[in-house]
Amino acid sequence: MLFKRVLSSLLLGACLLTGSAVAAPAAKAGSTAPVPLLWKATGPGDSRVYLLGSFHMLRADDYPLAADVDQAFAASNRLMFELSPADMQSPDLIGKMMQAAMRTDGSELRRDLEAPTWTKLQAYAAANNMPLAQLQGMKPWFVGLTITLSQLARMGLDPELGLDRHFMKRAADAGKPTSGLESIDTQIAVFAQMSDKEQQQMVAEALDQAEQADALSRKLHDAWRRGDEKMLWNEMAVDMRGQYPQLYRRINTDRNEAWVPKLQQQLQAGQGSTLVVVGALHLLGEDGVVEKLRAKGFKVERVCTGCAKPKR
Repeated sequence: MLFKRVLSSLLLGACLLTGSAVAAPAAKAGSTAPVPLLWKATGPGDSRVYLLGSFHMLRADDYPLAADVDQAFAASNRLMFELSPADMQSPDLIGKMMQAAMRTDGSELRRDLEAPTWTKLQAYAAANNMPLAQLQGMKPWFVGLTITLSQLARMGLDPELGLDRHFMKRAADAGKPTSGLESIDTQIAVFAQMSDKEQQQMVAEALDQAEQADALSRKLHDAWRRGDEKMLWNEMAVDMRGQYPQLYRRINTDRNEAWVPKLQQQLQAGQGSTLVVVGALHLLGEDGVVEKLRAKGFKVERVCTGCAKPKR
Protein backbone atom coordinates (compact mmCIF):
# COMPACT_ATOMS: atom_id res chain seq x y z
CA MET A 1 0.00 0.00 0.00
CA LEU A 2 1.56 3.28 -1.14
CA PHE A 3 -0.08 5.31 1.64
CA LYS A 4 1.77 3.29 4.26
CA ARG A 5 5.08 3.94 2.50
CA VAL A 6 4.44 7.67 2.19
CA LEU A 7 3.46 7.85 5.84
CA SER A 8 6.66 6.09 6.87
CA SER A 9 8.63 8.54 4.73
CA LEU A 10 7.04 11.53 6.46
CA LEU A 11 7.71 10.17 9.93
CA LEU A 12 10.98 8.27 9.46
CA GLY A 13 12.44 9.33 6.10
CA ALA A 14 12.34 12.83 4.58
CA CYS A 15 12.19 15.78 6.99
CA LEU A 16 10.36 18.01 4.51
CA LEU A 17 7.85 19.35 7.02
CA THR A 18 7.41 23.08 7.46
CA GLY A 19 7.73 24.89 10.76
CA SER A 20 10.32 26.72 12.80
CA ALA A 21 12.74 25.07 15.17
CA VAL A 22 11.44 25.25 18.72
CA ALA A 23 12.40 23.76 22.04
CA ALA A 24 10.41 20.77 23.24
CA PRO A 25 8.03 21.56 26.11
CA ALA A 26 8.53 19.82 29.40
CA ALA A 27 7.29 16.24 29.44
CA LYS A 28 4.37 15.13 31.51
CA ALA A 29 5.22 13.89 34.98
CA GLY A 30 6.07 10.21 35.01
CA SER A 31 6.74 9.89 31.28
CA THR A 32 9.42 7.43 30.23
CA ALA A 33 12.19 8.49 27.86
CA PRO A 34 12.13 6.76 24.45
CA VAL A 35 14.72 4.02 23.88
CA PRO A 36 17.00 5.71 21.35
CA LEU A 37 17.90 4.44 17.91
CA LEU A 38 21.48 5.58 18.43
CA TRP A 39 24.74 4.21 17.02
CA LYS A 40 28.38 5.28 17.39
CA ALA A 41 30.81 4.97 14.48
CA THR A 42 34.49 5.10 15.45
CA GLY A 43 37.25 6.45 13.26
CA PRO A 44 40.99 6.93 13.88
CA GLY A 45 42.10 8.99 16.85
CA ASP A 46 39.29 10.92 18.50
CA SER A 47 36.88 10.90 15.55
CA ARG A 48 33.37 9.69 16.30
CA VAL A 49 30.03 9.95 14.52
CA TYR A 50 26.88 9.42 16.55
CA LEU A 51 23.93 8.39 14.35
CA LEU A 52 20.53 9.18 15.88
CA GLY A 53 17.33 7.94 14.23
CA SER A 54 14.72 10.68 14.23
CA PHE A 55 10.94 10.62 14.24
CA HIS A 56 10.08 13.79 12.35
CA MET A 57 6.82 14.49 14.19
CA LEU A 58 6.53 13.99 17.95
CA ARG A 59 4.52 14.97 21.02
CA ALA A 60 5.58 16.95 24.07
CA ASP A 61 5.51 13.81 26.21
CA ASP A 62 8.23 12.22 24.05
CA TYR A 63 10.63 14.42 26.00
CA PRO A 64 12.96 14.41 27.87
CA LEU A 65 15.23 12.09 25.91
CA ALA A 66 17.36 9.22 27.18
CA ALA A 67 20.64 9.99 28.90
CA ASP A 68 22.53 8.22 26.07
CA VAL A 69 21.25 10.84 23.62
CA ASP A 70 22.07 13.78 25.88
CA GLN A 71 25.56 12.40 26.37
CA ALA A 72 26.07 12.05 22.62
CA PHE A 73 25.01 15.67 22.16
CA ALA A 74 27.32 16.86 24.93
CA ALA A 75 30.26 14.92 23.46
CA SER A 76 29.78 16.27 19.92
CA ASN A 77 31.55 19.28 18.46
CA ARG A 78 29.02 19.73 15.67
CA LEU A 79 25.66 18.45 14.40
CA MET A 80 24.49 17.34 10.97
CA PHE A 81 20.92 16.95 9.73
CA GLU A 82 19.20 15.96 6.49
CA LEU A 83 18.68 19.66 5.84
CA SER A 84 20.67 22.37 7.58
CA PRO A 85 18.80 24.57 10.08
CA ALA A 86 19.35 27.49 7.71
CA ASP A 87 17.58 25.62 4.90
CA MET A 88 14.77 24.47 7.21
CA GLN A 89 14.07 28.07 8.15
CA SER A 90 14.65 29.54 4.70
CA PRO A 91 11.78 31.02 2.67
CA ASP A 92 13.25 29.06 -0.22
CA LEU A 93 12.02 25.82 1.33
CA ILE A 94 8.36 26.72 1.06
CA GLY A 95 8.91 28.66 -2.15
CA LYS A 96 10.61 25.79 -3.96
CA MET A 97 8.12 23.28 -2.63
CA MET A 98 5.19 25.33 -3.89
CA GLN A 99 6.92 25.87 -7.23
CA ALA A 100 7.39 22.11 -7.62
CA ALA A 101 3.79 21.44 -6.58
CA MET A 102 2.07 23.93 -8.88
CA ARG A 103 0.60 22.84 -12.19
CA THR A 104 2.05 24.77 -15.09
CA ASP A 105 0.06 23.43 -18.05
CA GLY A 106 -3.23 25.18 -17.28
CA SER A 107 -4.95 21.94 -16.30
CA GLU A 108 -6.72 21.22 -13.02
CA LEU A 109 -6.23 18.56 -10.37
CA ARG A 110 -9.52 16.92 -11.27
CA ARG A 111 -8.09 15.84 -14.62
CA ASP A 112 -5.53 13.58 -12.95
CA LEU A 113 -7.91 11.79 -10.59
CA GLU A 114 -10.36 9.04 -11.30
CA ALA A 115 -14.02 9.96 -10.78
CA PRO A 116 -14.46 8.01 -7.49
CA THR A 117 -11.31 9.60 -6.06
CA TRP A 118 -12.46 13.08 -7.06
CA THR A 119 -15.84 12.49 -5.42
CA LYS A 120 -14.16 11.32 -2.20
CA LEU A 121 -11.82 14.31 -2.28
CA GLN A 122 -14.75 16.70 -2.57
CA ALA A 123 -16.45 15.09 0.42
CA TYR A 124 -13.23 15.10 2.46
CA ALA A 125 -12.55 18.76 1.63
CA ALA A 126 -16.06 19.79 2.66
CA ALA A 127 -15.89 17.87 5.94
CA ASN A 128 -12.41 19.10 6.86
CA ASN A 129 -12.46 22.73 5.65
CA MET A 130 -9.83 22.00 3.02
CA PRO A 131 -9.68 24.69 0.30
CA LEU A 132 -10.25 22.44 -2.69
CA ALA A 133 -10.61 25.36 -5.12
CA GLN A 134 -7.06 26.46 -4.29
CA LEU A 135 -5.74 22.92 -4.57
CA GLN A 136 -7.08 22.56 -8.12
CA GLY A 137 -3.89 24.19 -9.31
CA MET A 138 -1.64 21.75 -7.46
CA LYS A 139 -0.18 18.37 -8.38
CA PRO A 140 -1.64 15.23 -6.80
CA TRP A 141 1.42 14.48 -4.63
CA PHE A 142 0.98 17.79 -2.83
CA VAL A 143 -2.71 17.14 -2.22
CA GLY A 144 -1.98 13.67 -0.85
CA LEU A 145 0.71 15.16 1.37
CA THR A 146 -1.73 17.80 2.65
CA ILE A 147 -4.31 15.16 3.58
CA THR A 148 -1.80 12.95 5.37
CA LEU A 149 -0.19 15.79 7.34
CA SER A 150 -3.60 17.05 8.48
CA GLN A 151 -4.45 13.59 9.81
CA LEU A 152 -1.13 13.36 11.66
CA ALA A 153 -1.72 16.76 13.23
CA ARG A 154 -5.08 15.62 14.55
CA MET A 155 -3.49 12.83 16.52
CA GLY A 156 -1.16 15.30 18.18
CA LEU A 157 2.04 14.71 16.19
CA ASP A 158 3.79 18.01 15.56
CA PRO A 159 6.73 18.63 13.17
CA GLU A 160 7.90 21.45 15.42
CA LEU A 161 8.46 18.85 18.15
CA GLY A 162 10.32 16.44 15.86
CA LEU A 163 13.75 15.28 16.97
CA ASP A 164 15.45 17.23 14.18
CA ARG A 165 14.05 20.57 15.27
CA HIS A 166 14.69 19.78 18.93
CA PHE A 167 18.40 19.38 18.25
CA MET A 168 18.56 22.33 15.90
CA LYS A 169 17.40 24.50 18.78
CA ARG A 170 19.78 22.87 21.25
CA ALA A 171 22.71 23.30 18.87
CA ALA A 172 21.88 26.98 18.41
CA ASP A 173 21.61 27.52 22.16
CA ALA A 174 24.93 25.75 22.74
CA GLY A 175 26.68 27.56 19.89
CA LYS A 176 27.54 24.31 18.11
CA PRO A 177 28.00 24.48 14.32
CA THR A 178 25.46 22.68 12.13
CA SER A 179 25.20 21.58 8.52
CA GLY A 180 23.00 19.56 6.17
CA LEU A 181 23.62 16.34 4.31
CA GLU A 182 21.55 17.37 1.31
CA SER A 183 19.83 20.30 -0.36
CA ILE A 184 16.26 21.56 -0.39
CA ASP A 185 15.94 20.37 -3.99
CA THR A 186 16.91 16.82 -3.01
CA GLN A 187 14.27 16.73 -0.28
CA ILE A 188 11.52 18.04 -2.55
CA ALA A 189 12.45 15.53 -5.26
CA VAL A 190 11.47 12.68 -2.91
CA PHE A 191 7.84 13.53 -3.69
CA ALA A 192 8.02 15.69 -6.81
CA GLN A 193 9.61 12.88 -8.85
CA MET A 194 6.80 10.44 -8.14
CA SER A 195 5.27 9.04 -11.32
CA ASP A 196 1.75 10.06 -12.35
CA LYS A 197 0.48 6.66 -11.25
CA GLU A 198 2.18 6.95 -7.86
CA GLN A 199 0.73 10.41 -7.34
CA GLN A 200 -2.79 9.30 -8.24
CA GLN A 201 -2.49 6.32 -5.93
CA MET A 202 -1.15 8.53 -3.17
CA VAL A 203 -4.28 10.70 -3.19
CA ALA A 204 -6.68 7.77 -3.48
CA GLU A 205 -5.07 5.88 -0.61
CA ALA A 206 -4.67 8.98 1.55
CA LEU A 207 -8.45 9.43 1.31
CA ASP A 208 -9.26 5.75 1.81
CA GLN A 209 -6.90 5.44 4.77
CA ALA A 210 -7.52 8.83 6.40
CA GLU A 211 -9.26 7.29 9.37
CA GLN A 212 -6.61 4.59 9.71
CA ALA A 213 -3.66 6.99 9.69
CA ASP A 214 -4.07 7.33 13.45
CA ALA A 215 -3.59 3.62 14.13
CA LEU A 216 -0.68 3.22 11.70
CA SER A 217 1.10 6.33 12.95
CA ARG A 218 0.67 5.17 16.53
CA LYS A 219 2.16 1.79 15.61
CA LEU A 220 5.23 3.46 14.09
CA HIS A 221 5.52 5.93 16.94
CA ASP A 222 5.33 3.18 19.57
CA ALA A 223 8.00 1.15 17.74
CA TRP A 224 10.26 4.22 17.59
CA ARG A 225 9.75 4.85 21.31
CA ARG A 226 10.69 1.21 22.05
CA GLY A 227 13.80 1.52 19.89
CA ASP A 228 12.46 -1.43 17.89
CA GLU A 229 14.70 -1.35 14.83
CA LYS A 230 13.60 -4.76 13.60
CA MET A 231 9.91 -3.88 13.55
CA LEU A 232 10.49 -0.58 11.76
CA TRP A 233 12.72 -2.24 9.17
CA ASN A 234 10.55 -5.31 8.55
CA GLU A 235 7.19 -3.54 8.63
CA MET A 236 8.09 -0.49 6.56
CA ALA A 237 11.32 -0.68 4.60
CA VAL A 238 11.30 -4.31 3.44
CA ASP A 239 7.76 -4.04 2.10
CA MET A 240 8.42 -0.70 0.41
CA ARG A 241 11.57 -2.06 -1.23
CA GLY A 242 9.65 -5.02 -2.63
CA GLN A 243 6.48 -3.27 -3.83
CA TYR A 244 7.79 0.17 -4.79
CA PRO A 245 11.51 -0.23 -5.60
CA GLN A 246 11.84 3.10 -7.44
CA LEU A 247 10.18 5.05 -4.63
CA TYR A 248 12.31 3.18 -2.09
CA ARG A 249 15.49 4.11 -3.93
CA ARG A 250 14.49 7.78 -4.04
CA ILE A 251 13.44 7.93 -0.39
CA ASN A 252 16.16 5.77 1.09
CA THR A 253 18.96 4.03 -0.82
CA ASP A 254 20.11 6.82 -3.15
CA ARG A 255 20.20 9.34 -0.34
CA ASN A 256 22.01 7.00 2.04
CA GLU A 257 24.71 6.38 -0.56
CA ALA A 258 25.13 10.12 -1.10
CA TRP A 259 25.51 10.71 2.64
CA VAL A 260 28.16 8.07 3.36
CA PRO A 261 31.13 9.99 1.83
CA LYS A 262 30.17 13.05 3.88
CA LEU A 263 30.06 10.95 7.05
CA GLN A 264 33.42 9.38 6.17
CA GLN A 265 34.90 12.88 6.14
CA GLN A 266 33.70 13.34 9.72
CA LEU A 267 35.42 10.08 10.67
CA GLN A 268 38.87 11.21 9.58
CA ALA A 269 41.53 11.69 12.23
CA GLY A 270 41.27 14.97 14.13
CA GLN A 271 37.61 15.62 13.39
CA GLY A 272 36.35 15.05 16.92
CA SER A 273 32.74 13.96 17.43
CA THR A 274 29.68 14.69 15.29
CA LEU A 275 26.03 14.02 16.12
CA VAL A 276 24.03 13.16 12.99
CA VAL A 277 20.24 13.33 13.31
CA VAL A 278 18.34 11.81 10.38
CA GLY A 279 15.11 9.89 9.82
CA ALA A 280 15.36 6.50 11.53
CA LEU A 281 14.61 4.67 8.27
CA HIS A 282 18.00 5.76 6.92
CA LEU A 283 19.90 3.91 9.63
CA LEU A 284 18.18 0.54 9.45
CA GLY A 285 18.73 -2.71 7.58
CA GLU A 286 21.29 -3.70 4.97
CA ASP A 287 20.59 -0.54 2.96
CA GLY A 288 21.05 1.74 5.97
CA VAL A 289 23.89 4.08 6.79
CA VAL A 290 24.96 1.92 9.75
CA GLU A 291 25.68 -1.10 7.55
CA LYS A 292 27.19 1.03 4.80
CA LEU A 293 29.72 2.49 7.24
CA ARG A 294 30.52 -0.99 8.55
CA ALA A 295 31.14 -2.08 4.97
CA LYS A 296 33.69 0.75 4.72
CA GLY A 297 35.60 -0.78 7.62
CA PHE A 298 34.40 1.40 10.48
CA LYS A 299 33.40 -0.01 13.85
CA VAL A 300 29.73 0.85 14.43
CA GLU A 301 27.96 -0.17 17.61
CA ARG A 302 24.57 0.62 19.04
CA VAL A 303 24.50 2.90 22.08
CA CYS A 304 21.54 1.83 24.16
CA THR A 305 21.77 1.53 27.92
CA GLY A 306 18.08 0.67 28.00
CA CYS A 307 18.74 -2.29 25.67
CA ALA A 308 21.31 -3.91 27.94
CA LYS A 309 20.37 -7.41 28.99
CA PRO A 310 20.39 -8.09 32.72
CA LYS A 311 23.41 -10.05 33.96
CA ARG A 312 22.80 -13.60 35.06
